Amino acid sequence: MDPLAYPIGRFDVAVPISAADRARAVADVAALPEQLHRLVQGATDAQLDTPYRPGGWSLRQVVHHLADSHLNAYVRYKLALTQPEPLVNTYQEARWAELPDSALPVGPSVAILANVHLRWTTILAALTEAQWQRTVRHPDLGVVSLHQYVGLYAWHGRHHLAHLRLVLGDVAP
Repeated sequence: MDPLAYPIGRFDVAVPISAADRARAVADVAALPEQLHRLVQGATDAQLDTPYRPGGWSLRQVVHHLADSHLNAYVRYKLALTQPEPLVNTYQEARWAELPDSALPVGPSVAILANVHLRWTTILAALTEAQWQRTVRHPDLGVVSLHQYVGLYAWHGRHHLAHLRLVLGDVAP
């Protein structure tokens, strides 16, 4: 495994997580926007336009990707809570990272992430055990419970914070 591509390792959605793991994952999801803000607030344009590895995305693209991905996650949660096992769409992340909005300053995406996470964590905090067991059908991952999904997105945030730290250093907690 390429340590630059996966600096904290890969996530396996099939590995069971405990209720304590889930609570830590929810806390990680809640903490991500502030951690991201602190990490990128002093970054220069030159740093933001630096790829975290050869052939990888620039830090700017990573920040915009986090907003895109977690916005999709929030919608997937809402679908799962309002429909029986909805089929969720995938999207071409690499192609999204090439669209013109990926060249914008990172502030709008940091703000999107903060606001989406505010709404998302409000929902997460109120879920019953039965709601955590609700599922989505993902074309690549199969049937995934909301319980499992929160672990994936907590990992996803930590994964990309690690990418940012490869270039910016360990300036965020």
